[in-house]
Amino acid sequence: PISAMLRTLACALLLLASTSLRAERPNIVFIFSDDHAQHAISAYGSKVNGTPHIDRLAAGGARFTNSFVTNSICTPSRATLLTGQYSHRNGVPVFNRFDGSRDHVAKHLQAGGYHTGMIGKWHLGSDPTGFDRWIVLPGQGAYWNPVFLVAGSKLTIEGHCTDVTTELGIEWIRTRPKDKPFFLMLHQKAPHRSWEPAERHIEQFKDKAIPEPDTLWDDYATRPAALPVNEQTVARDLTRRDLKLTPPDDLKGPELRQWMQTKPMELEVDGRMLTGEELVKWKYQRYMQDYLACVQGVDDGVGRVLDYLDESGLAENTIVIYSADNGWYLGDLGLYDKRFMYEPGLRVPLLAKGPGIEAGIAPEAFVANIDLAPTFLDLAGLPVPDSMQGRSFAPLLRGETPPDWRTSVYYRYYHDPGHHNTAAHYGVRTATHKLIHYWKQDAYELFDLVADPTEQHNLIHSPEEAKKPEIAAKFAELKAELARLKQEYGDDGRYADPATWPQGG
Repeated sequence: PISAMLRTLACALLLLASTSLRAERPNIVFIFSDDHAQHAISAYGSKVNGTPHIDRLAAGGARFTNSFVTNSICTPSRATLLTGQYSHRNGVPVFNRFDGSRDHVAKHLQAGGYHTGMIGKWHLGSDPTGFDRWIVLPGQGAYWNPVFLVAGSKLTIEGHCTDVTTELGIEWIRTRPKDKPFFLMLHQKAPHRSWEPAERHIEQFKDKAIPEPDTLWDDYATRPAALPVNEQTVARDLTRRDLKLTPPDDLKGPELRQWMQTKPMELEVDGRMLTGEELVKWKYQRYMQDYLACVQGVDDGVGRVLDYLDESGLAENTIVIYSADNGWYLGDLGLYDKRFMYEPGLRVPLLAKGPGIEAGIAPEAFVANIDLAPTFLDLAGLPVPDSMQGRSFAPLLRGETPPDWRTSVYYRYYHDPGHHNTAAHYGVRTATHKLIHYWKQDAYELFDLVADPTEQHNLIHSPEEAKKPEIAAKFAELKAELARLKQEYGDDGRYADPATWPQGG
């Protein structure tokens, strides 16, 4: 009968529409590294290394030139990645536990029909939620023969953590359900301290001379509020463990640990005693060789994932996005680590390649890590909840910049004194200027990023200079913008006092 034929035809059309919808919804692979400086990527003009595989993303897609974090430290950044919220909203201002019952992006993708996975460094103090399959490192994890956590048990896998994590990611994709689009968060431990590279990369970098940054010998003359007392300097704060020094054979237990954590101010190297400037130069080389060797492992892993997607035919419908949890200092301002809002710690790499992404573009619009979760949802064709404070940058991937796109970024760091005696601060960055407020000292720093891109000259350090009309006007303008952003994002200062920090981790 005709009615039966119509029902059959309707069912066929619905099935066709459903199949078409699945085909149009891209897979998303998000590769996340830990402490990878934007300026340690050759696509960003690195002077210290080459990253041919990460560069493939730039050549075939988008390389964001103004990508920032909102709190440059591991755990808070990861909470922001999931929630699309600032630290004061997601409850993770420092190294405290993330509440897995909170709403976040993986839950939305899972509910929207995606097969979801989390592999590698999690570092949120709670078990992952919203993922169909997960295997994560406990805490910071180990570089060699790492232990991984799976639901209800532990698993040790032999090898170097970067290689192991990469292989786990490829295996996850290979064994996924074939009737769903997939979303994979593939998080590398590297190049996080203690910078323990694979042997092949140690050999690659051990004899290389790494160019020193122009600001390695920064004296902080116009920035006395926080930099002079910080404890993340190449000159003073790298430990014997960081420098891979061999301990005496007779040291064991607590004595050995104390020896490894000592910060040497003189060293005998190749029969010569090094002190002062000569020792600082040696420390810089030693640190950078290990750091960059770890980066090379991450780059190799990106290449393996891209190759697998090509070989399996998945590349045509898979978006690959690469970023890092925070910036990093490569001797810039005399520093290593992150935390400070100066450019090397504030900036992060962000590259993306895949269907619908214009090839070879370099968007200049300001993006931040609050935008990642909304973007994942938008790319998947799912609504972005109002609770997310970021905005999808999918239009930027198509080469389009909405006329109402943000022109400034708000930042806030809480972990004071923390591991490196980094003073708490918040600030605003615009296309041309930056204002930082160290609220405990009530001290401000103002920089003209066009004239002074390495942030050497605080324009309001000198009272006489601060009174100049053009500087006073810019200072007032940025203070007003800072106040506006705090209000826009609902930052009521709830975590300004460490006594209010959530506990657990």
